[in-house]
Amino acid sequence: MIEYKSLGRTGIKVSELCFGTMSFGGRADKSESEKMYKTCREAGINFFDCADVYQKGVAESYLGEFISQERDKVVITTKTYGAMGDDVNEKGLNAKHIRLGVEASLKRLNTDYVDVMFLHHFDPTVREEETLRAVDRLVSEGKVLSLGVSNFAAYQVERMLHVSAINQFAPISVIQPMFNIAKRMAEVELLPMAAYEGLGVITYSPLGGGLLTGRYKDGYSNASGRLVENQNYNKRYGGQFYEQVAREYSELCSKWGINEATLAVAWVMAHKQVTAPIIGAAHTEHLKQSLQAVSLTLEPELLKAIDAISPPPPPATDRSEEQ
Repeated sequence: MIEYKSLGRTGIKVSELCFGTMSFGGRADKSESEKMYKTCREAGINFFDCADVYQKGVAESYLGEFISQERDKVVITTKTYGAMGDDVNEKGLNAKHIRLGVEASLKRLNTDYVDVMFLHHFDPTVREEETLRAVDRLVSEGKVLSLGVSNFAAYQVERMLHVSAINQFAPISVIQPMFNIAKRMAEVELLPMAAYEGLGVITYSPLGGGLLTGRYKDGYSNASGRLVENQNYNKRYGGQFYEQVAREYSELCSKWGINEATLAVAWVMAHKQVTAPIIGAAHTEHLKQSLQAVSLTLEPELLKAIDAISPPPPPATDRSEEQ
């Protein structure tokens, strides 16, 4: 049974799983996308993550159509930063792009507001005041309810929080970092910072781009999928360590009789500072494996075995002997 949590200090209640729509209009056609949306709703999920750059707006258009009869019952996000055209100002976190980007997203989503608008990446070319003032105006207009950031370092989040406070701008309420069994860097500073600041945390890539699904348990050389076919994913998860994680993790799941994807999602859900992992899929059957995570109880012995495969990182001070 899906449970609901407060999204940071926003007061908004969201399901403990969030569905990510990155596959809409790409790896999943419209029919399959709608089927996955309905499967999520039947399971109790009310939280859907999107971005303008997902298929250059197609994912937003699909999501907007699917939620049209129940907009007030769902919590949706979108993002701005990435290039949506060839013009020099159609990218980044400058005020012009933020304004035009959000207006375009609202049209595609067929809604008057988004619950959370994420700044998709940090933009070192723009002053924090410029970015936050632009978002603050959108919040004042009711077009954005809460602000989030994705792919920001902890110090960048703290900078934004500081600038928001001294200028009385709408603050960051949610962060969206990468986090999974093989990629645990968020444990060092981002998750402790989120707990201290009272931020909501929705993490992406719980399956490691497919690494933690069993597909690569026999290595990359004879496998197919994003990790070997997509240059960005190959760079992110390439190398001996990740191949070893894939193999040993699948062996562990086989020993315990647990589906790889189910355990990977449940592991992220179990972290006390995570509000909701973002699950995604190209097919409904794969989605169902992730949905089963809500009913999986993780034994201490199993958690220790996972730590042995992919050890937790040292603390930010690197003085692990004092922990």
